Amino acid sequence: MSRLDESKPFLPVNIALLTVSDSRSAADDRSGDSLEKMIGEDGHRVVRRQIVRDEVPAIQAYLKDCIADPAIDVVISTGGTGLTGRDVTPEAFEGVLEKRIEGFGELFRWLSFQKIGTSTMQSRALGGVAGGTYLFALPGSPGACKDGWQDILRWQLDSRYRPCNLVELMPRLKEHLVAAG
Repeated sequence: MSRLDESKPFLPVNIALLTVSDSRSAADDRSGDSLEKMIGEDGHRVVRRQIVRDEVPAIQAYLKDCIADPAIDVVISTGGTGLTGRDVTPEAFEGVLEKRIEGFGELFRWLSFQKIGTSTMQSRALGGVAGGTYLFALPGSPGACKDGWQDILRWQLDSRYRPCNLVELMPRLKEHLVAAG
């Protein structure tokens, strides 16, 4: 059974946030605000935050910049994961991912199904790894961000979570890069 092992130390992770939107600004980015608040309340650090338009090159530029920054452990985006013509976040992520975390999107949709029913099939939430950095794309609604953080990411980004968590894998995420170099 999953649980927090209080005998283990809590290790805060550095997180970059990305809001993908053609219409949001810093003044009305409710999803980004919500994520930043929850991340801080859970003891992690938001070290970078930006809003970019629904354009593959802009999203990829932000992701690549974060991946290249050794101070960033995780990037979480919100928005652009739907089905409309302007929703291109998954396509942008696919262009930089080295490995997909299939279970993230599957789990997100399973949990979401319990709240919004079959409408969850419209979500293309996804997770993966690139350059030793975890990348997660959440839908743009504050509710979806809350579900993604509180039901999945807060636990997997907590070094005390058992039986296993993503934090304990961080030192090994760049093994292939060292071996190739």
